Amino acid sequence: MDTNTNKNDNTPRYGHGSFRDALTTVDDSGRRIWVFAKKFKGKWFNRRKWVGYALLLFLVCAPFIHMNGHQMLQFDFVHRKFVLFGSVFWPADFYLFVIAVIAFIIAIFLFTSILGRLWCGWTCPQTIFMELIFRRIEYLIEGDASAQRRLDKMEWNDEKVRKRGFKYLAFFVVSFLISNLFLSYIIGSHELIGIATESPAKHIGGLSSIFIFSGIFFFVYVYMREQICTIICPYGRLQSVLIDSKTLIVGYDYKRGEPRGKWARKRDESHGDCINCAQCVDVCPTGIDIRDGLQMECIHCTACIDACNVVMSKIGKEPDLIGYKSLDGIETGEKFRLNTRRKLYIALISVLLTILIILITNRSDVQADILRTPGMDFVMKSKDTIQNIYNVKLLNKTFKNMSIELRLENTPGHITTVGGKEINAPGEDYGEGIISVEIPKKELQKADNPILIGVYENGKQLQTVKTTFMAPEK
Repeated sequence: MDTNTNKNDNTPRYGHGSFRDALTTVDDSGRRIWVFAKKFKGKWFNRRKWVGYALLLFLVCAPFIHMNGHQMLQFDFVHRKFVLFGSVFWPADFYLFVIAVIAFIIAIFLFTSILGRLWCGWTCPQTIFMELIFRRIEYLIEGDASAQRRLDKMEWNDEKVRKRGFKYLAFFVVSFLISNLFLSYIIGSHELIGIATESPAKHIGGLSSIFIFSGIFFFVYVYMREQICTIICPYGRLQSVLIDSKTLIVGYDYKRGEPRGKWARKRDESHGDCINCAQCVDVCPTGIDIRDGLQMECIHCTACIDACNVVMSKIGKEPDLIGYKSLDGIETGEKFRLNTRRKLYIALISVLLTILIILITNRSDVQADILRTPGMDFVMKSKDTIQNIYNVKLLNKTFKNMSIELRLENTPGHITTVGGKEINAPGEDYGEGIISVEIPKKELQKADNPILIGVYENGKQLQTVKTTFMAPEK
């Protein structure tokens, strides 16, 4: 089989020496070469399929699972409220988000340096939706790669209109469902169900937004497809700095496979195990030839491993001519080991996760701000007592209503609420009040005295707030 395609042929190019000079999905004139990935099966696809379906199941079910009477996962950007596994987080908890993001980025560095683009091939939503939903629909309606290629070259007759029409309709319905699913993570599943059961006339703006996002998803999976991974997503370009010769990648064992030669019963023993069948190219969703070496376009989907193993089994050769291998492993047979860089990544992630867990565990249920009322100085309540007035603002991070009590912690004196009302903080909301703090003059040593005010609910201390108490100069 000739490994060099004609430049005018609308099929992926492979086996050429200039594979790093241009994308495999663009021809010499700059036109896009459409990828028709061949349907395949195998143990690696089965593993990836069950991982993908498990993640899809979680994605679909999570908005409808409730903990502590509230949605398990919700990211309400409008009201700046985020619910994670029954705990609500607010902008005041932004420092936790920063630590979590840093830990996540370092984790990406670690996993990529060890397992290459494992995220892209196994857990990325773009790959899961494309390979396990949209491409399955495409195979069902249009057939395998050869049938799709034939349909693409066909004139617009009844068959092509019918098949493309059914496919586009199915793609849009799925895109619409995905848009609504993501919306349920923002506004909440109960709110989404309420909107869906009401007249569309009441939610014209929201419905229009959903159709716009559905159109974006539709465009991505009908037209953009692998271009998202190879052109738009920046993660592939990070490989050049994150992957080294010891990283486990989906790689071709050129020492065993080269030189290539056609298979025959009396095959020349000087040839390697690769019989140039190009099955690894036919199944690749990004249209590359893995035999050319590590490429930015490879998303480590393992399709080429399964396709090659089927061929190796048929010709009586050992499996895993293509498999999870490191470049050093292919060259020298060296087994994978953690080097100093990866050990540092692991240590840093461990430290950050430990800090994050400690901070979350000790996170106060209430965020209190106690500040002296602007424009008001101290008041001599009597010759022995000084009074300051404070504005109190409370953020209740829990789902239950709270009645808050404030106490002086480090100095004698007492606190009273102006107006005689308790300061209440509704669940998931703010509470406000004004307090009067009175301290004996003899306890005050200077004009601005630091004091600690404890925030209590049902006798339990939730937080300690430091503020300043003003007094006359001595």
